[in-house]
Amino acid sequence: MDNASVRVKPATLSFGKWNVGFWLVAIGAASWGIEPLFRVLLLHSLTSAQIVLLEHVIIGAVVLPILIKNRAELRTLKWKQLGALIFISWGGSAIATILFTKGLAMGGNLNALVLLQKLQPLFAIILARLLLKEILPKNFFPLFLVALVGTYFLTFGFSLPIGHWSEFIQMGSLFSLGAAALWGGSTVMGRLLVGNLKYETVTALRFVMAIPLLLMITIREGAAWNWPTASSELFLVLLNLFGQALLPGLLGLLIYYKGLTTTKASVATLAELSFPMVSVLMNWFIMNEVITWAQAFGFVLIWLALFFISKKGQAKAPQLSVTNK
Repeated sequence: MDNASVRVKPATLSFGKWNVGFWLVAIGAASWGIEPLFRVLLLHSLTSAQIVLLEHVIIGAVVLPILIKNRAELRTLKWKQLGALIFISWGGSAIATILFTKGLAMGGNLNALVLLQKLQPLFAIILARLLLKEILPKNFFPLFLVALVGTYFLTFGFSLPIGHWSEFIQMGSLFSLGAAALWGGSTVMGRLLVGNLKYETVTALRFVMAIPLLLMITIREGAAWNWPTASSELFLVLLNLFGQALLPGLLGLLIYYKGLTTTKASVATLAELSFPMVSVLMNWFIMNEVITWAQAFGFVLIWLALFFISKKGQAKAPQLSVTNK
């Protein structure tokens, strides 16, 4: 019977003072910012739940050989790892999105909901300290504050996002906070898992385990499947569906979890800020939305924070890997 053991070795994904793993996390998260390029056409024919379900089914079929090849790892799963897998596949992929969408649907101040969602890194840092006992790099919190300010400018510019603090106290705000906690927690749980499983296995399980929940959500939604009747339109829909599933979906998450093997969860959550930055750039290039000076300033602040954080202490971070014997 195959046994799997976890060993810790010095990080190999570093070059001088640079932590390549940190930038792999940033690249993986940045790829999620191109999703609107594929999603715009798909939303004309399918609902969000249907799109997400089909993406997971496509990716599940592609990653099935990985699970078969690494099946020995599955026998070593303990309740702790299984709970972490359920958290990232159900909580991070499905429930968090539902909570945030429900918060938006309830009305109220949209900017307040978005601002509360930006607290995601804070949840990740707290959970990483409590669950993984991570020690933060020197000058982390000043750089963390710079990144948060940059994210604020990127989202709201130089204006105040709300008219009164009471706008934070509403049911939609609680949903937004819940989504932020689940997304931040998914980063920490992912870091926990890549210390016990290969990053390819974690990626595969995240998609496959989410399928039953997404199937129930789609059935409960009860929406009709409005596939295009013209062959040319159907081809474009399928092309976009496979493109979204395999590029920002599968490839992006593979790169993300590969980087997470050598990057602390508390630091990785800041690398994920590349996601909103790429989203803004996509809106500029594709949707012709002009980037304001405030957004440009926020963009620079985020990249400066990521630049200095990536150089502080992460080259010495241990790499957690799994070997079979």
